[in-house]
Amino acid sequence: MKSAIAFAGAMIVAGGAMAQGAAAGAGPNDAQIASIVVTANQVDIDAGKLAEAKGSTKDVKAFGKQMVTDHTGVNQQAVALVTKLKVTPEDNPTSRSLKAGGVENVKKLQGLQGAAFDKAYVDHEVAYHEQVIDAIDKTLVPNAKNEELKALIVKVRPAFVAHLEHAKMIQASLPK
Repeated sequence: MKSAIAFAGAMIVAGGAMAQGAAAGAGPNDAQIASIVVTANQVDIDAGKLAEAKGSTKDVKAFGKQMVTDHTGVNQQAVALVTKLKVTPEDNPTSRSLKAGGVENVKKLQGLQGAAFDKAYVDHEVAYHEQVIDAIDKTLVPNAKNEELKALIVKVRPAFVAHLEHAKMIQASLPK
């Protein structure tokens, strides 16, 4: 379950593009979904590492560490599955958008300190997880053709929900 977390962060950037593609009837194929999953997890791993190092509260640092652990686990599962299925993740507009958004988020966070860093990181995590859950429900699961890939995405969904709730609790505890 924890493995779903990393995926969440990347979806803020990709959610709109994925929904547009699905609405146009051109949803991602399994190779593209695999790339989206791996990229989304890596984006949240990168932000989580930064939160571990720069967070000013123990809650933010611990949440960042949890994101690194959980998303690393999801990536390991995803890589093992695509290797087993002999699927090569296919770069696509959504995965490229996720990567660019992740780089932009980390760059923004690197320029912040203290409470400003904590607030920006946690606010992003809340919005990101909301978008990931939406993307899972409306784009990834409906478009996944391989049953094992679909099952992995469905399996990690509850972790996204749990991480969203955890991020909201931290968000509520931070100064406004």
